[in-house]
Amino acid sequence: MREYETTIIVQPEISEEGREELLTKLDGALGKHGSKRLFIEDLGKRRLAYEIQDFQKGHYLTLHYLNPGSIVKDFERSLQLENSILRYLTVLLEPRVADVEAREAEGAELEKQRYERAAERATQRAEEEVAAREEAARKAAEEKAAAEAAAEAAAAAPVEEEGTEEGAEATAESAPAEETAPAEETAPAEETAPAEETAPAEKSGEEAKGEEAKATDVESGDQEDAK
Repeated sequence: MREYETTIIVQPEISEEGREELLTKLDGALGKHGSKRLFIEDLGKRRLAYEIQDFQKGHYLTLHYLNPGSIVKDFERSLQLENSILRYLTVLLEPRVADVEAREAEGAELEKQRYERAAERATQRAEEEVAAREEAARKAAEEKAAAEAAAEAAAAAPVEEEGTEEGAEATAESAPAEETAPAEETAPAEETAPAEETAPAEKSGEEAKGEEAKATDVESGDQEDAK
């Protein structure tokens, strides 16, 4: 018997149940040609060297199985029919397995460990989903409580404003009107000072001479009368 390994790359979105269903189909293809799967290495998601069918990542699985050597072509033909498989590669690991039973027992132990790891991952995912649901429910309850509080505040706001306005009106009515300050008395107007007497304008020279002449004539007349 020879030992082969076939590495397949499946679409990264495939679920745990989808992978197990795919592996069941591959087990059936191996059993048709007298082969037996030893174990599977689940290598998880890895980045591809180049993009394949618009995928930049792929989920890697490596199948180890025993076969006389006549199954490789038929098995790879079965791989081509699976749409979820992006690429595959088969390698001969051991051209002659001396103790087939020991190798099968070793493969069974490795397969058991794989199932245990898968169960642990499933339990972890279930716990994460429960935690996520609880968190979502908590947030929904908080949002609902906040919305109810906002609605209550909005409903109470008009009543409070009306009460405030009535209180303000009552306060305005009860408060006495402020007394108007008396107007300041107007200061009495200052008495008008009497106008200064206008000094008589100085007479011109001719007028002065005429008056002197008249005064002389009067004096002469007076003197003559006296005589």
